[in-house]
Amino acid sequence: MLATTAPLLARLAIFLLAGIAAGVSNGIAGGGTFIAFPTLLAMGVPALQSNVSVTVGVVPSFIGGVRGFRRELATHRRLVTTLVPVCMLGTGAGCVLLFALPSSTFRLVVPWLIAVGTLVFAFAPVITKRLTSIEHNHPGRRRALYVGVFAISIYGGYFGAGLGILLLAILAVTLPYEVADLQGLRIALSIVISATAAVIFVIRGHLALDAVYMLAVGTLIGGWLGTLLLRRLSSNVVRALVVATGAITTVRLFVNY
Repeated sequence: MLATTAPLLARLAIFLLAGIAAGVSNGIAGGGTFIAFPTLLAMGVPALQSNVSVTVGVVPSFIGGVRGFRRELATHRRLVTTLVPVCMLGTGAGCVLLFALPSSTFRLVVPWLIAVGTLVFAFAPVITKRLTSIEHNHPGRRRALYVGVFAISIYGGYFGAGLGILLLAILAVTLPYEVADLQGLRIALSIVISATAAVIFVIRGHLALDAVYMLAVGTLIGGWLGTLLLRRLSSNVVRALVVATGAITTVRLFVNY
């Protein structure tokens, strides 16, 4: 294992670089966990400890996104406020599942969830057109939003890789907003889910603290850089990046998990 041979400074530098890369990925579309998680595994950190450590370490990656999309978030503040308890309850349930069930059980489902989420987001414009006969304020759309966010929050509390992709998928088919608004909402909900899980994991302990510290610094930097890049891209390019991230994540899941 690299953990037994790499000097301390080298290990810290690797964690920092992984954090920056994960932060950039989270700033653009999500999927940063699939950079940080394998890095911790390669450094000899056990799988469960890697999972909870990455969840805590990537929380700062969303801070830059909140600042970058503060105008969109101010517009939809009421919606975010109503979704916060939904996210917290779902995340708590996911954390309970993480410690109660064998890891192999959920790993069988994870690749399919990301694949479906990616496809839903990719075809969201077509799906939205098909749903034009249903008013945007129709109760069915709002129920689908809340149920979907709750289910995704459970996933976020359990593993969380590809969380942003899944959130974008449900937001895209239930809300009549532009991609910039969806990205702002995605980042806000992601930070609620990740922060809730992080608090639970910190209380429980069993963290790889050296990795957590360096990931936190790296993801803060990377999240800010990713948001800067995201704001300068067209909606079509952003959609293509999200779909590409989802596709790569899905393939890696099926191959490695």
